[in-house]
Amino acid sequence: MTLDEFFRIGTTVTLGSHRFEPEEIKAFARKYDPQVFHVDEEAAKDSVLGGLCASGWHTAATWMKYNLEKRMDAEGWDGPGPVPEFGPSPGFKNLKWLKPVYAGETVTFTRTAVSHRPITSRPGWQLLALRSDAFDSTGDKVLEFESAVLVKVGE
Repeated sequence: MTLDEFFRIGTTVTLGSHRFEPEEIKAFARKYDPQVFHVDEEAAKDSVLGGLCASGWHTAATWMKYNLEKRMDAEGWDGPGPVPEFGPSPGFKNLKWLKPVYAGETVTFTRTAVSHRPITSRPGWQLLALRSDAFDSTGDKVLEFESAVLVKVGE
C-alpha cells in the first residue's frame, strides 16, 4: 500500500452523522458561545436566525469528534513498516459557517485528503492536508475548512 492509498488522496470519507438536539445545543452554548439563538428557544424565534441553532463552534467540535473516532477505528494498514502514527495538527484555515444548523437537524461530516508532503526538518513525518466539510439533511454544506495533521510514516 502506498502513502497515497493509505491517506486516500482525493477520496471523500464519511466520518459520521450527528443529530443536534436542543438540550445539547444549549449546554454547549452556555459554556462556549452564549448567544440568544443558541441558549433560549423562545428568544431564538425572534432572533436574526429565527430559531434555536447550534453554535458554529459546536458544529466544528462535532466534526473533530467524528474525525478522531474515524481515525482511531483501524481502517487497516497493510503497507510496509509500522502503522502510521498521527501527531499534532498545525491548525486550520478558511473556516466558513455557511448555514445555521437548527435544533433537530442531522449533519453528516466528511473529510477529503488533498495532499501530503515530507517535513524536511522531521525525517519520517508527513504533513497531510485535508478538506473538511459538513452537510445538512438536504445536502447543503453548513461548514467547511482546510486542516492539516502531522503523520509519522516510518523510516
